[in-house]
This record gives sequence, structure tokens and C-alpha cells, in this order.
Amino acid sequence: MNYILFDGSARNHLLPFTFTRPVADLRVGILTIREKWEKLLESTTSTVTEDYLSGKWPLVELEENVMINASFLPSPEFLEQIKALKPEEAIFFEEEVVAFFVREDEEVDFDNFRHIELEGKVIQIENTWDIFSRNGEAIEADFKLLTEGRESQLIPESNYIVNPENIFIEEGAEVEFCSLNASAGPIYIGKNAKVLEGCLIRGAFAVCEGALVKMGAKIYGPTTLGPYCRGGGEINNSVLFANSNKGHDGYLGNSVLGEWCNLGADSNNSNLKNNYAEVRIWNYETEGFAKTGLQFCGLMMGDHSKCGINTMFNTGTVVGVSANIFGAGFPRNFVPSFSWGGSSGMSTYKTQKAFEVAEVVMKRRGEEFTDEDKFILEQVFEDTKKWRRD
Repeated sequence: MNYILFDGSARNHLLPFTFTRPVADLRVGILTIREKWEKLLESTTSTVTEDYLSGKWPLVELEENVMINASFLPSPEFLEQIKALKPEEAIFFEEEVVAFFVREDEEVDFDNFRHIELEGKVIQIENTWDIFSRNGEAIEADFKLLTEGRESQLIPESNYIVNPENIFIEEGAEVEFCSLNASAGPIYIGKNAKVLEGCLIRGAFAVCEGALVKMGAKIYGPTTLGPYCRGGGEINNSVLFANSNKGHDGYLGNSVLGEWCNLGADSNNSNLKNNYAEVRIWNYETEGFAKTGLQFCGLMMGDHSKCGINTMFNTGTVVGVSANIFGAGFPRNFVPSFSWGGSSGMSTYKTQKAFEVAEVVMKRRGEEFTDEDKFILEQVFEDTKKWRRD
């Protein structure tokens, strides 16, 4: 069977992260959504996404296909229903299409399909804040998926350990003279990751392949440091996708950073309003501030965005793609993509300059800033210009 992950109605509510990737390539837990599905299905997947992203994530359609809404994370019950799908059948969760069987070039009319209700507990990533608020459940599921039937590398004796059966260390990982408390959730240390001396870690926590936790870091779960990320200072219930840095002192809480982000030393975000009220956050689809239903909600930062030292972010701040923020005071709680400046004002961050930085940053990690990457960011620049003031 050929499996295709589609963005669905959640895509616009997951901006700025879905400006630069399909919904399937969001990281929640240890793995991306695509990685979860491919591991469980034992199959590769392709994607139905925005046209400007389809060059990097092309659609592969065969004679028979199962389409899966990528905003839904896999579960054992869901997986069984997916594998049992037949022609003219579709799985629904409430009013939303979750998965359906389709033949190549077939016109789909769900009125003529047999409707099947999604079974079991479901995790749907509908909004940006779901990425951190559902991260604990996702880490638990991924930990089981990745470690079941396998043996962890030995935990070095220099560490202080609580609940060692809930700790898994992959080959090549290093962790010495740290406190690892897995009583509240699992701790997963990925291949060739390093957790340096003096770190205080409380699960659920995932540090993915090649990532680095710097000396003396204080990390509260559920938190994920994606592949090749850097984590330092104090981090609480946050997700960093890949190749992003929060490497110094300062606080990051209830937040999500995309790829290739960098927070300057002593940068901090607020995750709780002074009046303890519900946090509202920028919604790209409605072009207004939406209720989150959360008392704790911090920073949402899109790919390639950065801030200078001592930057302060208000509760529920959204920063778009390729923004460069610096200076004293609090920037606005919505910073459009390709913005340059801070609380004293913003100008447009020209694409030529932004691309020069991206090329240098990616080269340092052995990655190429490709023509396809450039094309995607040029499209984001055009699509977001209405929110910039100049």
C-alpha cells in the first residue's frame, strides 16, 4: 500500500512552522510525525502540501493509496484501522476526515464513502501550542516505540539516577556527572548526543541524535531537543525541532523553536501573564489574537529566526521565519517574517542578507542551503509582506 500524508485544515493554525515544512514534518515527542508513521507502517510516505513546498516534499501517487491527515499522531487502534481500509471507506474524527482509501486519479466524494469513526485515544496537533502541551504524551509513545525489545547502553555510575528503567541511552551518547530523574516521564538520550557535567534533568525529556546539553543546564520535562540542537540554561516544557540553539543562561518555557534558530545569551521569555489570565496568541488565518485556553504559553519562533543577547519576549510571542531581533525592551508579541529590529521599531530583513546568513549557518553544521530552500523562503517572504510595515 502507498501511504500519503496530507496537511489538512490544521495547516494554517500551525504557522509559522508550516511556512517551511508540511504538517507531517513537525517534531512532537522524540520523532517527527512522518517518522512516527513510517516506523509504524514500515513504509515510506509522501506528502500533499502547499505547491511551493512540493518540490522538496513531492507527492508519490500509485494505483492504490491511503491518505492520512498528518495532524493526527498514530496510535495502535488508529494503525489497525488504517491497515484495514478498503475502497470507498474513510475514517472520521467528529466532522474531520482522518484517513481514506483512494485510487490514482479518482474523484473523491465522501458522501459516497462508508464513514468509520476513529477508535481509541487520539492526539491531534491542531495549534502551535499543542506541540509543547502534547509533548509529554508524544515522548511516552515514541520512547516505547523506539526502545521496546532493545537494551540501553549502560548508564555511567557517575550519574545520580531515579527510575533507571525509564532511561534509555543510544550508542555513542555521553552523559556523566548529571542528575537524571525519570520518575515523571522517560529520558531518552539519542545516538552521539552529549549531556555535559552538572546537568539537572527531570523527564519526560528527549535529546535527539547529535544534540548537546551544555554544562549545568536545568531542564524540566516534557522537553525535546531535536537533532543537533544545543540546550543550556533553564528550559521547561519546550520543543526545539533541529539544529537550533538555546545554548546559554536564560529561560525558555512552554515554547517551540523551529530549525536553525538561535537565542542569544541571557535571553528570556515569559510564559505566564502578570494577571495569570489566559494567554492569547497570533493566528495567521484570522489575522488576530486567538485564545489558547492555556495559562502558560511562551514563544513560538519560526525557522531561521534569531535574537541578540538579553532579548526579552512577552508571554505568547509569535516570531515568523527569518526574523532578526535585538535591542532593549520587549519586541511586539507578533514579529512578522523577515523582520529586522526590536522594540524601537522593525524594518524588512532583505532576502539577500537573510540567505547569506542561512548559507553560513547551515554550512557550519555540514548542511547545504539549496536552491529549493531559497525558493521556499522567497515564497514565505512574499506571502508575509502584508504584515511588515515597510
